[in-house]
Amino acid sequence: MQRSIVIICNLDTRGEDILFVKELIRKRGHTPILIDFSMEAQPAVDGDVTCGEVAHRGGLPIAEVRRLYQTDRERATNNQIAGIAAIIDDLRAHNRVHGVLGIGGATSALVATSVMQKLPFGLPKVMASPIAGHPQYIRRLVGTHDIQMHNTILDVVRMNPLLKVQIANAVGAICGMVEMGGRTDFHIERPLVAVSSFGFAEMAVQAAVMMLEKGGFQPVVFHAQGVGDRAMEEMIAEGLFAGALDLCTGGVIENLYAGNRDPGPGRLTAAARRGIPVVLAPCGLDMLSLGGRSERLEAVKGRARYVQDVMRVQVRTAPKELEQAADVIGERLNAARGPFVFLIPTQGWSSLDREGQPMRDRVADDAFVTRLRQKLHNRGAIKEVELHLYSTEFARVAVDEFTRMYEAADVAARPEENLG
Repeated sequence: MQRSIVIICNLDTRGEDILFVKELIRKRGHTPILIDFSMEAQPAVDGDVTCGEVAHRGGLPIAEVRRLYQTDRERATNNQIAGIAAIIDDLRAHNRVHGVLGIGGATSALVATSVMQKLPFGLPKVMASPIAGHPQYIRRLVGTHDIQMHNTILDVVRMNPLLKVQIANAVGAICGMVEMGGRTDFHIERPLVAVSSFGFAEMAVQAAVMMLEKGGFQPVVFHAQGVGDRAMEEMIAEGLFAGALDLCTGGVIENLYAGNRDPGPGRLTAAARRGIPVVLAPCGLDMLSLGGRSERLEAVKGRARYVQDVMRVQVRTAPKELEQAADVIGERLNAARGPFVFLIPTQGWSSLDREGQPMRDRVADDAFVTRLRQKLHNRGAIKEVELHLYSTEFARVAVDEFTRMYEAADVAARPEENLG
């Protein structure tokens, strides 16, 4: 089946290599639609959508974009991003966008991925650029979106045998994704439940997922490594989920103390605003991720720690840090429009803090619980459980609590309606 693939690039600095891309896509049996956002000069060849058309849809004439490129590059760039986004919206309205491919350097990566971030989950998106290998750019270019970064290693300047291989690989990636039928229309038969997870809660999460499935729910698991739990918040805010099993809430303390798993300041806010039932637990609050940061590790050298490798070092959190986390969590939960329960497993919060292990710290745990009780308006929402979090028994308690709240709330809104 023939599909349409949009190519986003700037033809004023690239030409032969992009024409090669179009030809490869045609040979694969698909229709390439080249959108040129050139800002610096008039390109030697035109795109299927010219830079002038892009500039106009963004709100400025191309002459003004070229002037601004020299004096206010950010404004010029933002105009072209807005123009491409509007054009792609028009194409999508006529079912003419089945995948999007960006090719080029830093500016191309910024423009293309900014547009891709506006497109729906599931639509194939590939960005081919040497910037894909630059760790400081990835958070900005990808964020929480399903954008595939292809590291060309080589800059996309002047065709050569090595670059040709990398471009062919990028085209193969987007064509393969399109041919597999990337979907943005999801048929959801069972209520979706967001589940936060990471390795130190894995046993409980895996058991809870199976229990939710048996209970008639469709669990969707997010890795709480910073980006994953931020994505969970965003998708809850969009109305995709009927509830959440948020067992790994450590992102709150990572944000407060700039840990490696920092999801930003929005943790535990989306479900509260949406009013969906939520079961929470403290996995991850008992540690701070500081791997690869020698100065930070030196500052807490007296604390218990768990070293997986040089980039994954978990340091035990202190009572004062946990009290501050309790203040933030309490404040956010006090704003909840729906039911919630915060489960406290008294025998340990993660696989790292079992009795007798170095990361076990009852004093710190108790400081958190005491402060949370003081902060929460609904103190009855805190339930202590004589279990360890890293167990199937704890998973059973968490799922039973969720099911009870879900049924009591009589959630009527169907997930598929929220996708509209």
